[in-house]
Amino acid sequence: MLHDVIIIGAGPAGLICGIEAQKKNLNYLILEKGLLVNSIYNFPNNMTFFSTSKKLEVADIPFISHTEKPTRKEALEYYRRLAEYYKLKIHFRKCVTAIQKSDDYFTITTQDGLYKAKNVVLALGFYDTPRNLNVNGSHLTKVKHYYDDAHQYIGMNIVVVGGGNSACDVALETWAHGANVTMVVRDTNLYQGVKYWILPNIENRIKEGSIPAYFNSTIIEIRENEVTINTPKGVVTIENDYVLAMIGYQPNYSLLDQLAVRYKDNENLVPSFDPNTLETNIKNVFVAGVMNAGLKTNNLFIENTRDHGYKIMKRIKDEIS
Repeated sequence: MLHDVIIIGAGPAGLICGIEAQKKNLNYLILEKGLLVNSIYNFPNNMTFFSTSKKLEVADIPFISHTEKPTRKEALEYYRRLAEYYKLKIHFRKCVTAIQKSDDYFTITTQDGLYKAKNVVLALGFYDTPRNLNVNGSHLTKVKHYYDDAHQYIGMNIVVVGGGNSACDVALETWAHGANVTMVVRDTNLYQGVKYWILPNIENRIKEGSIPAYFNSTIIEIRENEVTINTPKGVVTIENDYVLAMIGYQPNYSLLDQLAVRYKDNENLVPSFDPNTLETNIKNVFVAGVMNAGLKTNNLFIENTRDHGYKIMKRIKDEIS
């Protein structure tokens, strides 16, 4: 079957694109390599969004939460209901490995089949690709880039790498549940944009010595029972059971590079696209959602990408008409 459009990614941006395609009677399909809103599923179990539920609403479906700022669990339920309400056409566990362009259509290869489409939307997000520590021992199973809950770290010596929201959240929660927590922060201070209800708490725990923190520091090597840290006062080795590397994530650029999509900001790998249609330099290839910010992952979120689906599907519908 030749689809009008295939959307790669069933995160919020991909779902919005699917809803807009459906509203415009386009023959569409969403391919998702994992689960529905896979990135949100991988958020910490007890995570609370910084945005309000109102700002996360899409497609005229109310987002009801117990407090103003919804939890991960509430978000998963909301997007499940959204997909169910619109009966979105989604094929799960379809990892796209290649996209080839011919004169009139694209051939999209997954691990178990081929799909064809006149247009392709890349709504890939970035949370599935963690940044690597790139040090000896970073491959060990004790090194984790995703955090679930604190229970497994009770009584353990853990190092939390990073100074942003995720690192501060993880450090506080694991410490509160009985872990021996040490933070390693590359910068001089914690990121001052950390959630306003978190920042004073973590700063006070560091100040009183409950959570030791090494600033202007980096990990040199990770071993089974130790971590070596380069600090302004010299090299330090501490006992360690787990390293939680909360140092951020980045988009997967392999599909963009296969299609020869250009970047308007080579340093930050921001894709080049028309802001009115989100079409890239490759005709009929569009980018949607947070990946449009490239490595500047704090610049875009669900609330300020909610119009992407409308822009893209209007362009596709106008061309077909």
